[in-house]
Amino acid sequence: MRVSRIRRKIRGNRFFAATLVLAGACLQVSASDTPKPGEPTDEKARKTYEEAKQWMKQRAYASAIDDFRKANKQDGGHCKDCLTRAFKLAIEIGDYKAAADVAREMLPQAETPDERAVAHYSLGLALQKQGVQSKKDRCFSESCDEFKAVLDAEPRLVMAHYGNGVSLAHLHQDDAARQEFQAFLAADKLDPALRDRVERYMDRIDLARSVMAPPFSLVTMDGQHISMDGLAGKVVLIDFWATWCGPCRNALPHIRQIAQKLSGPQFVVLSVSLDKEEDKWRSFVQQNGMTWLQYRDGGFNGQIAKQFGVTAIPATFTIDADGVLEDQHVGDADIEGKLKKLIARATAVANRKPQPLLTDGAAPAVH
Repeated sequence: MRVSRIRRKIRGNRFFAATLVLAGACLQVSASDTPKPGEPTDEKARKTYEEAKQWMKQRAYASAIDDFRKANKQDGGHCKDCLTRAFKLAIEIGDYKAAADVAREMLPQAETPDERAVAHYSLGLALQKQGVQSKKDRCFSESCDEFKAVLDAEPRLVMAHYGNGVSLAHLHQDDAARQEFQAFLAADKLDPALRDRVERYMDRIDLARSVMAPPFSLVTMDGQHISMDGLAGKVVLIDFWATWCGPCRNALPHIRQIAQKLSGPQFVVLSVSLDKEEDKWRSFVQQNGMTWLQYRDGGFNGQIAKQFGVTAIPATFTIDADGVLEDQHVGDADIEGKLKKLIARATAVANRKPQPLLTDGAAPAVH
């Protein structure tokens, strides 16, 4: 499967990893021979489990998923870590049917309310993504049932309200979707970026049916705090690159040209480096006149790269004024034309916005 296709499949999973961490479902594999809780104890299962990890290192993810599931069966269905790893890999490569099957295998293992909640959430997420992929309402309906089961098992896992709202929006049950989004806003106090996203969904429920950019937040090289929903109303071009990447360096003049030619209040260019060495990155940026927004994510396992599902570079995305995400290719002859159209539309919308009413007799500020 081509990398660009994998990226398109990955990008719908913006919140799963964080949810599993909060729920305590992400387990670390021991480097020792003694199995940790959740790992397989059967000798054959241990061997298959180690083979699956080797497949992971080789990025042969489909084989890794098969072996993790096999190890769980060899272990008598008791290997929680096997299924957690298999599920996350299936989500990452966009095999949502396999992810749903794995999540169903998680349910018999769940012993506590927290574990049941995570298992139901995993199944709900996989079904939702399968629905987006296959455009089948049945998947969205089934995902709603799973998100409700999450809240029955553990009401504090408020991401289920968010997930249910998205699925209901895809079913065009807009009033019910708004109720779920409102329930999320009332309960969540930990994720301001996602709260901004949900507030936008409340105003425009159709956005919940779109492929939206993840609600990322970062601090740029020059100290600016940037968040996706803080950029609402602007067109954003995000370029993932690294100093060690030859094709990235070849694309740099085109990125620079776009940044200079289309510069304006409704357009933002953000370069996200996967460099591990900060000094080398800073020096390269300075020497090459990269005057637009710069951020170093540190590698493919960096927070922003994972949110966008970046598995190879250069990787470039455009985000329109509504936050809708689309893959782009810097070398495409028509990328500037696409950006110009998006910027023109964003500018027209911004110009139509009414000025705030002055209620205290003060004069409007001059910027």
